Amino acid sequence: MGPTASGKTAVATAIAGKLPCEIVSVDSAQIYRHMNVGTAKPGTELLERVPHHLVDIVEPHESYSAARFRDDALIAMREITERGNVPLLVGGTMLYFQALTEGLNELPEADAAIRLVIDTMADESGWPALHGELARVDPETAARLKPNDAQRIQRALEVYYLTNTPMSELLRKPKCVYYPYSAIKIALVPGERERLHERIGRRFEDMLELGLITELRKLRNQYALEPTMPSMRCVGYRQVWQYLDGEFGLAALREKGVAATRQLAKRQLTWLRATKDVEAFDCLAEDVADQVLDYLQRALEKLSAVA
Repeated sequence: MGPTASGKTAVATAIAGKLPCEIVSVDSAQIYRHMNVGTAKPGTELLERVPHHLVDIVEPHESYSAARFRDDALIAMREITERGNVPLLVGGTMLYFQALTEGLNELPEADAAIRLVIDTMADESGWPALHGELARVDPETAARLKPNDAQRIQRALEVYYLTNTPMSELLRKPKCVYYPYSAIKIALVPGERERLHERIGRRFEDMLELGLITELRKLRNQYALEPTMPSMRCVGYRQVWQYLDGEFGLAALREKGVAATRQLAKRQLTWLRATKDVEAFDCLAEDVADQVLDYLQRALEKLSAVA
């Protein structure tokens, strides 16, 4: 696990080169086909050399959920272990890690018709007004959301309209967890936050040079995409969408893209700090891959001894 630009792919590749691992991607952006540049998706050569799962599994206009990820990941992990290999879960979507290892609350699946109604209400009245409606039916959830947090307001209202029960009440119900594995949790975190920020800046600039703008322009021509779709809310794509719509120029795109990526990294690190039983390594250390591999080998030996 680790924030964006922490070098997860490089460390995972080193591990897979030494141990019989197959990689299960835990990334809510790399699931989308044709979104390669902005998601820093592994290249074709690496994908062919090291088995990867849950990469390029849905189209950009399709939706995907943490619940579906949990099902898909458990299937992939079972198949990997049946081949005598070890599932190596790699990514920065912390909600997916939590859903997999701790289970999910029983919330209803997304309903396209209900979401269309909510979006229409938002178009007419604005998201702050819908935040006010949420405060009426589910004040606890509304209190922790900003008035313009469209994605979460939409989901909370959707759950209420489908169940006639506040989402905050449903979230308090106990989870049913099925996770038949011993998890060795490893985190890559920066010893110096500023150096991670420098990496993020270079990485976003590299994405622009590799054709991120062209990639999104082609996607908008190929698919009936909307800026509110989950794929287009991904960091980088959201800012390029606004750039293509003429909301700001190239200089502002660079500034806003880097700032959004830094905010994403901050949220990921906050989540990691709250995660229990994690062994953390400085992602900026030159020998971080060797450190992780040494720790992992010792941890696997202990698990084998217990088994």
